[in-house]
Amino acid sequence: MAVPKRKTSKMKKRMRKAANRYKGIQATFCQACSAPVMPHRVCSSCGIYKGKQVINVD
Repeated sequence: MAVPKRKTSKMKKRMRKAANRYKGIQATFCQACSAPVMPHRVCSSCGIYKGKQVINVD
């Protein structure tokens, strides 16, 4: 079984983990009204989800 010869330094560990840093949720835009919308959510300004009217917004 392979065993490392030296201890991995804190800097090496941190550099490796930095590549997988959380980038946050990417907002998309509604196809009907171009308002920013969270992914997999109904548009709060027009009420459309996947091209269908889901809720009535006044």
